[in-house]
Amino acid sequence: MNKTISIVISLLFCLHGGIVMAQGQGDALMKKAQDFLAQKEYTKARSTYMHAYNAFASAAHYDKATACGAKVASLYYRENYYKEAFDMLRAADQLIAQCEQNSHKARPDLRYATTKERLQMYTRLRKAVNAKEQLTRLDDLAKASANDSLLTDLLYTKASHYYTFGLTAQGDAAINLLIGKYKDAKQYDKVIDCYQTLIAFARKSGNAAMTSRTYEQYIMWKDSVRVLKAQDELAALKKECADKQAAIDDRDSSLATRQYIIVALCILAAALAVTLVLGGIVLIRFVMTTRRQKKAIAVANENIELKAAFIRNISAQLSPTLDLLDGAHPAVGALKQFMTHVGQLSDLEAHLAEPCDMQERNIAAFCDSIAKQMEGKMKSGVRLVVNAPKLTMPVNADMLEHVLLHLLNNAAFHTPEGGKITLDYKKRGAHTHQFIVSDTGPGIDAELRPVLFKPFARVADLTQGDGLGLPICALMAIRMNGTLTLDESYTKSARFILELHT
Repeated sequence: MNKTISIVISLLFCLHGGIVMAQGQGDALMKKAQDFLAQKEYTKARSTYMHAYNAFASAAHYDKATACGAKVASLYYRENYYKEAFDMLRAADQLIAQCEQNSHKARPDLRYATTKERLQMYTRLRKAVNAKEQLTRLDDLAKASANDSLLTDLLYTKASHYYTFGLTAQGDAAINLLIGKYKDAKQYDKVIDCYQTLIAFARKSGNAAMTSRTYEQYIMWKDSVRVLKAQDELAALKKECADKQAAIDDRDSSLATRQYIIVALCILAAALAVTLVLGGIVLIRFVMTTRRQKKAIAVANENIELKAAFIRNISAQLSPTLDLLDGAHPAVGALKQFMTHVGQLSDLEAHLAEPCDMQERNIAAFCDSIAKQMEGKMKSGVRLVVNAPKLTMPVNADMLEHVLLHLLNNAAFHTPEGGKITLDYKKRGAHTHQFIVSDTGPGIDAELRPVLFKPFARVADLTQGDGLGLPICALMAIRMNGTLTLDESYTKSARFILELHT
């Protein structure tokens, strides 16, 4: 009997030791993942967070396991791996259910983390109905948790959601609720901190509407806070005078009493005058700031137009001279191409905010026609593989053809004999489309990646290329309501992603 008890105690001790060891391992992995994330090594961060999640789960440390699982999901959908992200969140929800079963109580704070990540994904996919469902659930969970931190985070999240889907009034209401408690408590510095946090949150999430709207309200608040402080000081002064008056009323009426009243009235008049002066200054400053901003925008637009006209004039003046030179000479050909590229770049910058014409095209047929234009341009044994479905989408055929041909020509130039070039199409959501060009070449040097899409960032022999091809393609992508990026996580060679939103 004693021997059996000793065995049971030993087993319990070993089990406890294993849990403690797993928790310690999870803490170390979590710290390492945070370091990878700070260094922007997202793939390593995701993998390390996954290991930390498994360690915390085995140690039944549900809070940290849920936090790591949410991080894994966010890093998955950051790279457009939405299926893996949803699978991760389902696994985290099962772990939370196990936690609730073991503790016999609900954990809305943990379910808040996974629900928020689902909301972020549906928002990014522009699925308004699904996002609204998750936001409603997030509201219920925050209220059920009765956690001030989650309730504050909920208002930040609501503001971002509403501005993303163009619901400006609801977004303003969320911001007003967020700062209302600080404003009512006259904690004006915290209101400013709140606006700054909202602006940083909007910039990080790439929410231009929220950034613009919040910054506008922030400027107005900074200008009005001086008036509010002056009004508070006036109210405090009034209270002080009222208290003195009450004390004076208890005494006999005398000359001293009348003098106190006169002094108090003079102080009130002076404070009121100061308030009016400050209010006038704030109003004038706001009007002048608004005028300066409008003038600066008008001047900037005028400068862009003047620059485009100037470049067109230079090109028109140089063209006759260049035509007199030997066009077969590499330097002359390179200079002509450079002038053409500079003109294209200038025109794109001048009309960047203008929408471009879109027409429905069959993706499979369009990609096949692009591939046919590449025949005879690749080295011996190089294969061009096209993976595109037979579906239609609205595109600007000229710009899309220009971008894809440029990417494929670059890939053909850098892919050695016997290599492979791939043109893939991926549908990432109801209104998100990706064209992916990858090759088996040497890849892009690390020092070139930061300036790859920046014009005139490199000084080189024009006969070896002017470096304006990718910047022009990037501006065309913006005009087509999209982006052109280099896939930094793809280390085998080079992979470019053209993402368009319709």
